[in-house]
Amino acid sequence: MEPVWALGAMSGTSLDGVDAALLRTDGIEVLGFGPSAYRPYKPREREAIRGALGRWEGPSVVAAGRVVDRAHAEALRGLDGAEVVGYHGQTLAHDPQGRGTLQVGDGAWLAGRLGLPVVWDFRSADVRMGGEGAPLAPFYHWALARRLGARGPLAVLNLGGVGNLTWVDPDAPRPEAPGALLAFDTGPANAPLDDLVRRRLGRARDEGGALAASGAVAQGVVEEFLAHPYLDRPPPKSLDRDDFAWLGDRVAPLADADAAATLAACAAAGVLRAAAWCPRPPGRLLVAGGGRRNATLLAMVAAAVDCPALPVEEVGLDGDMLEAQAFAFLAVRVLRGLPTSAPGTTGVAAAVGGGQVSRPVPLPVSRTRRRSAARRRGA
Repeated sequence: MEPVWALGAMSGTSLDGVDAALLRTDGIEVLGFGPSAYRPYKPREREAIRGALGRWEGPSVVAAGRVVDRAHAEALRGLDGAEVVGYHGQTLAHDPQGRGTLQVGDGAWLAGRLGLPVVWDFRSADVRMGGEGAPLAPFYHWALARRLGARGPLAVLNLGGVGNLTWVDPDAPRPEAPGALLAFDTGPANAPLDDLVRRRLGRARDEGGALAASGAVAQGVVEEFLAHPYLDRPPPKSLDRDDFAWLGDRVAPLADADAAATLAACAAAGVLRAAAWCPRPPGRLLVAGGGRRNATLLAMVAAAVDCPALPVEEVGLDGDMLEAQAFAFLAVRVLRGLPTSAPGTTGVAAAVGGGQVSRPVPLPVSRTRRRSAARRRGA
């Protein structure tokens, strides 16, 4: 299969903005990295999305969808040379064992704006087949491990709003092969920390982990977190952004620094518990996502695991754009009829290729915005 330039876009659970990146791939190998762009959400846009979190329908969901579409159109217009776009959209609600999963974002509308085919609604098919619908980046992590020439297992930890871990066997012939991958959400990461700092200090995040570094960990809260049944549930498994929002109530009596330190410690403890599920110990842990810039959180993670933990930049990758690149990679796989998830990554019954493809057509003046909402059979 001939390689193509694909453009991927991601708006994650941290709600900071849109990441966009070009990737050259044939859907199996990573053959080159292109330019990237970041389009931050404006405060009112972020609040519109935040106001729709946990909702499945209604005016706030429609409004959030409009914000997400327009922000992505702006972010992607400046990146030329792509033959296809992978558009994740924005997750508002995730309940794979119940109502399903909801990502707002209209791929047909975006295709019309960009004049390119857009692959979107990546998660629905997986959920319909009994999977968690998340995480979806692991197939890309497998391709990266092979590009890096990894010898033996390694792990990739993404510290976004939620943490997720991918264990990779780079010697497996295909990402969907049995034993090639194990992936799942580890627990909360940046989301509780960001929410705390926003509420108390009016800031977007704990820059560099400076606030947490000056605080003392409330071990009782960490112990309560570690007793949560999610952490003992075998993977694959996944979380909604706010599944651990109750941690905010537990740290409410604490001083700002102590609360931040405690929430960082909970995130690191989740990673430690997650590492026990790895089929074999990884030789190293590559850390991506915004949490890698929180020096306190990164140090806690490094102290918790039994292998070197290092930001992905130390092996020549871009930790800000890894997930955007992943959706460029997955878009090419969808176009070529290749799987995008497997039992080891989402718990789906069999390897499945998610995503629908929208090609540019003239748009009517009045249109009904689409939302991708997957529902389980019988739900």
